[in-house]
Amino acid sequence: MYSKLHYLRAKAHIRGSEKAPHLCGEVNFYQKRNGVLITANVRGLPTSNESGFLGFHIHEGSNCKGKDFSETKSHYNPNSAEHPMHAGDLPPLLSCSGKAYLSLLTNRFTINDIIGRTVVIHSKPDDFYTQPAGNAGEKIACGIICGI
Repeated sequence: MYSKLHYLRAKAHIRGSEKAPHLCGEVNFYQKRNGVLITANVRGLPTSNESGFLGFHIHEGSNCKGKDFSETKSHYNPNSAEHPMHAGDLPPLLSCSGKAYLSLLTNRFTINDIIGRTVVIHSKPDDFYTQPAGNAGEKIACGIICGI
């Protein structure tokens, strides 16, 4: 028998900035017994990034206001860990003709920890080294994580 945690879900609708006006998509969160399953499905990613990799993180902020999504604040990092061990550090998205799909399982947080926070896509890949945020470039898309 499954626990209630298997049915908790959250979702973020992603919208692009003025620099990526066609960027949109959805990130879904499913609480599983051994972690949170995250699926991201986005389109309209910029094709100017030669590598095709784009930083993808959960941020501490609770809204996507501002042209540059500055109110998303820093990466979600409740344990004050060094980058890339922030709870909100996720693998990069890989654009394929402007589209990306990602599925991953993480045990760095529960859905209840992240509801009300934001998901951000950056203009460059995260280098998983540079402090404090991986030199991932500007924030080009954002979505608020809402419980369902």
